Amino acid sequence: MDAGDRTPSATTSAKRADAQRNERALLDAAASVFKTHGVDAPVRRIATAAGVGMGTIYRHFPTRADLVAAVYRHQIDACAEAAPTLLAAEPSPFDALTRWIDLFVDFLVTKHGLAAAMRNDPEGFATLHTLFLDRLLPVLDTLLAAARAAGEITADIPAYQLMRAVGDICAGAETADPDYDVRFTIRLLLDGCRRVEV
Repeated sequence: MDAGDRTPSATTSAKRADAQRNERALLDAAASVFKTHGVDAPVRRIATAAGVGMGTIYRHFPTRADLVAAVYRHQIDACAEAAPTLLAAEPSPFDALTRWIDLFVDFLVTKHGLAAAMRNDPEGFATLHTLFLDRLLPVLDTLLAAARAAGEITADIPAYQLMRAVGDICAGAETADPDYDVRFTIRLLLDGCRRVEV
């Protein structure tokens, strides 16, 4: 095969990579808008944040439920992929766990309203919930195992229970209580996970 034979394939690959980058940028912008304004935010606002026309969004995601589900999957992937990087970069496994929980909280805040946005597709919602557990529980378990091996947390913290506790704390943010601080409450939870020397 000569260079001429490889050029179309290389061009196609470059276009595919560009399309994937553009879609990631669009989903990042949508996630940011959803976090601030909820999943019912106008598509025009998302298009402005992403620097694209509304037609581009509708071409990729014909319905709001399609867009919300894509953002949900995108953030699951981002959370899952962040753990190894955090474990390598942070000073300790507990620091990596704390940073990952911060990302997870951002994700949970963004997904508020998902069920309502997908009320006409309960099967799709169930599939996303399964993906959520399948991808993120093993990741959290790995972070906990690293912190446990370093002697930084107590030995009896199941990943599922911690994930549920964080989710319940984030659900409290939907109330109109101005004194409720999700991040502070999460910090109290994580401090309770620390191993206490006696």
